[in-house]
Parts: sequence; structure tokens; C-alpha cells
Amino acid sequence: MKIRKIIIATILSLLVGAWLLLFFCNKEVKDSATGKLFTDIETTPFIKTGLLLGTSKFAANGQINLYYDYRIQTAAKLIAAHRIKYLIISGDNGRKEYNEPEMMRSSLISAGVDSSIIYLDYAGFRTFDSIKRLKEIFGQDSVAIISQQFHNERAIYIANREGIYAIGINAPDVNKYFGFKTQLREKFARVKVFVDYWFGTKPKYLGNKVVIPS
Repeated sequence: MKIRKIIIATILSLLVGAWLLLFFCNKEVKDSATGKLFTDIETTPFIKTGLLLGTSKFAANGQINLYYDYRIQTAAKLIAAHRIKYLIISGDNGRKEYNEPEMMRSSLISAGVDSSIIYLDYAGFRTFDSIKRLKEIFGQDSVAIISQQFHNERAIYIANREGIYAIGINAPDVNKYFGFKTQLREKFARVKVFVDYWFGTKPKYLGNKVVIPS
């Protein structure tokens, strides 16, 4: 009976510790974005370079991924309103048949965006990599990040850690029911950011530098 009580107490302690860690990491990330998030394109300050964070064009059921659609629309509006001059699209191209940056570039061109202002980052496998590469490969120390708010908050936290001045342009979010898994995954992704910094994680790839005009 005594051993059983010790086991239960240990499990409860671990659960409380895990909850506190989750709470702390999420609060730190959210607080880091205070005053740096924008939803109204017209009141968004000008920053030379935008960073569009990649996602799949299609959901698991084969339908258009609304996260993707809303990010494309927001990026196109931001460019049309002259709030950014250049756009980096950072996403996953880990397989030959899967290329987020090219898919998003094609959608933006179809929406009327000039292809000459677009730069592609094929090694943005994670948000952590996208932000690290923004500075180390593309040489940017300020950026307007384009994604949904929960994603922008995490990206801004990483940018702050990297000495990059960042604001987030919030694309519309999806219905909470349909986005439940994504929102739940985001909670743990925020903990992973802290783990990355604790262990000095590096981007999967770096490579040659890309010069973006002034």
C-alpha cells in the first residue's frame, strides 16, 4: 500500500510539473508578441521584408487547407497595400514531390503578386528553422511574419531570441472545431522551442547566403 501511494504521488507530481511547464512556455511565448500583432493591413507599419510561413495546400481529406488559403490572401493584401517590399516564402521541401514554397509562390502569382519580389526558402522545415535561416541565410534583422496568430506568436518569440525585430500579420484563423488538433499541437510546439534553446538546436540545413536588395 505504501509503495502504491508513492507511485501515485510521483505520477501526480510529474503531471503537475508537466502542466506548469506547459503553462510557463505558452505564457512566455504569448507575452513576447504583445503589441506586435496586426490584423488590419492598412494600419500595419511598413517593413521591407515579409516572411510567409509554409503549410500544405491540401488538408488530409483532400480539401483546400484553410490555413493555407488565408495566409495566401493575407500576404497578397499586404503586398498590394505596399506594407512590404519583398517576400520570403519559407516551407518544407523535404521530398521531391512535396514543395510548400513553390505551391505558395504559384498561388500568390495567381493572385496577382509580382514574382520578382518573391524569394523561396526550401529548408523551412520548422518555424524554428525558418526564423534562424531568415537571419543567417537571408540576412534580415527585421521582418513581418505572415501566418495565423497562434503561429505568429511562436515565430515572434523565436525572432526575439535571435535578435530580429518582428511583427506578426495575422491571417484569419479557422473554425475552432476544425482547428482543434492544430491548436493542441501548438501548445506542445511552444515547449519544444524552449527545449531547442536549452539544447542549442541548429537548423537542419543552412547553405549559401541569399542577398535581398535594400
